[in-house]
Amino acid sequence: MSGMMRDPGFRHAQRDNLYAPHMAPINELIDRLAGGNRGWLPHIAPVHGGMNARLLWVLRDPGPAVQDPERPGAGFLCVENDDPTARRLCDLLDHAGVEVGDTLPWNAYPWYINRAPTVSELRAGTAPLKSLIEALPALEVVLLLGRHAERSWQLLTASHPELTEIPHVLSTRHPGRQAFIGTEEQREVWRREQQETFDRAGALLSVGGI
Repeated sequence: MSGMMRDPGFRHAQRDNLYAPHMAPINELIDRLAGGNRGWLPHIAPVHGGMNARLLWVLRDPGPAVQDPERPGAGFLCVENDDPTARRLCDLLDHAGVEVGDTLPWNAYPWYINRAPTVSELRAGTAPLKSLIEALPALEVVLLLGRHAERSWQLLTASHPELTEIPHVLSTRHPGRQAFIGTEEQREVWRREQQETFDRAGALLSVGGI
């Protein structure tokens, strides 16, 4: 089910467990990043796997919903947020049989800018992404969602080729609405290709990455 952030009990539980053992290394990293000169970025909701995550997905940058005080999921990256991208992600994961607790969301440029990041900004996002990956000992699959995430990964692995040893790195389009502007026939093809990529990720996790 998507949109659980609408439930005050669920929302309060996320805030109360922000630094639970599985999330502390991740959200403490976010606190350090927020203390720099690039501005604010959202915490990750502890419904996700934190340092136990087996699947990391990378989007472009935090969307406006995470800063909108009228939205119940403001302040969090979470698949249970009440916005179209989160709902699409929920559907993709459900179909693929991937548990939310096996996943972790991130952004190629993790700070809030609400626009496409420049190449320089994507390069600035590679160090946080490397630090995040180092905190994920169970990581098996990286899922790059959209061309900015793909470019970020190219920049990261050019500087740190050892990261190419991650068992599986998959790419598909961003789940946001803007990535599906086209004819209905085109959208159907894109949706099918996207679901196939998520299903592939689910299959890899179900067999331990073999």
